Amino acid sequence: MGSIMNRIYSAFLSDKKFLEKISYNNEGYYVHSPRIDKQYQVTVIMPVYNAEKTLKKTIDSVINQTIGFKNIELLIVDDKSNDSSRAIILEYAKKHSNIVPVFLKENTGSPAKPRNLGMDLATGKYLMFIDADDWLDNNGIKILHDTLERTGDNYAIGRTIQVTDKKMEITGEYNSCETRDSIVPYTIPHLFQHLGPTARMMRTTFLKEHHFRFPNMKFAEDKQFFIDVLTNCPTISTTKEVVYYVNRYKENKSLVSTTTIFEKTDTNIAVIKYVIQKKLPEKIERMILNRLYEFDCITRLFNREHFLKSKQKEKYYEKFREVLSTTKELRYDFTENFFEPWHKVLVNLFREERYDDIVTLIQWSLRDTTKETVIKDGLPYYRLPFDGKYQFTRITNLAYHEGLFREENELLLHFKVYGDHLSELHSFVIRQRHNELNQIELPIQHVKDNLYEVRLPYHQLSELSSNSYAMFIKYCNYRKLYIKMNTRMILNDGRKKMDFYTTIGDNFGLSIK
Repeated sequence: MGSIMNRIYSAFLSDKKFLEKISYNNEGYYVHSPRIDKQYQVTVIMPVYNAEKTLKKTIDSVINQTIGFKNIELLIVDDKSNDSSRAIILEYAKKHSNIVPVFLKENTGSPAKPRNLGMDLATGKYLMFIDADDWLDNNGIKILHDTLERTGDNYAIGRTIQVTDKKMEITGEYNSCETRDSIVPYTIPHLFQHLGPTARMMRTTFLKEHHFRFPNMKFAEDKQFFIDVLTNCPTISTTKEVVYYVNRYKENKSLVSTTTIFEKTDTNIAVIKYVIQKKLPEKIERMILNRLYEFDCITRLFNREHFLKSKQKEKYYEKFREVLSTTKELRYDFTENFFEPWHKVLVNLFREERYDDIVTLIQWSLRDTTKETVIKDGLPYYRLPFDGKYQFTRITNLAYHEGLFREENELLLHFKVYGDHLSELHSFVIRQRHNELNQIELPIQHVKDNLYEVRLPYHQLSELSSNSYAMFIKYCNYRKLYIKMNTRMILNDGRKKMDFYTTIGDNFGLSIK
């Protein structure tokens, strides 16, 4: 009866009046468009809540896909918006039969239920998510669709670009540093460091057969979902092509969150407990928990200005005690896999109840821009602001500028590298700071011992636009190693001035004017 009345209301009432009279089903939602008996190639699921300012750009980015919009089912699940979002969705649905509005009776306060409902309703061969304030590259869906068609994998991921008022930067570069077909996912060390829904496509039957769900959590629901997905994929595929743009413009009011750092830590603790109870193989568990412990419960909890400025630091320590209590069940030392060795020092200081020293350590991390480094027995170390056993802590890799020499057609850069990955130095990168998609890569040559060189041809440098550039050594395919420098060289070829300078962090930088 409800569906009949909805059709009548839709036919004879204005959109505004219709939206006021919607009759919902027993599960608390209403699917507006009649379902067409068609097998789409891809279903795109878009949760919406009060997204009137960004919604049109997002929908248009799906409509304008090079794969052809006729091959796409767009499920737009509105979580009881109270702005004009629903009217905008209906307007698009009138023009496109493959845009399917789904309206929830009550607001759920999380994208979890809209995404889960979208998965239940999806009819496409493949499935992906998009947030209502982001947008897709025109070729994004085709790139991932063709990757899954070629490989037969259940999961593919492409490049995500985060856009702010000042710059465009690559997010989770380890996912998209190269094209990799049907690789074991755990060969990517940082795989679980970025677990949002961006730029990912999955086989719909795979998701439904495993009954994957986003948990009903205010925060971190996507982490748990993608942990479940990735730990059930024997192989995945990646591409370095741009698929997805994340909206981080200041005017994007939807980014304002009421979730406190303590609430976020509570949800991360819940995910930690969920992972532990899964009894995964130790190698996989270590990879997953390292992200949750090191990034979510150390970096985000402590290594932020909000911790230093807080007058209630005991709340932070109390929350971290809860974090540490989850490690008692582990079969190993959870600090062994930390990417930043000084994070181990923080954990040890906490266990020794040296809370003032934790504050000193975070001040060193955030505010000491020119950290002192030393080489001991051929390995690099930071000198920490302590005496005794915590005076030094390892650095994974360290590079020092040795010289920049003018030659007839190029510059010759010499630098020394110390650390753990000398056999995996990949290339030298000059990357525009405000648009990380603009860069040049040059080969690195080993000279002797710890000395390396790279040749910078004048013609390639002159082709760079007037801008500021970061320069770093790329190693292990995607990791960045900046070169410490304490000198300056300015070149002028009559057309452009190239200023090789020292950054505020004592790193090698380039400005072209």
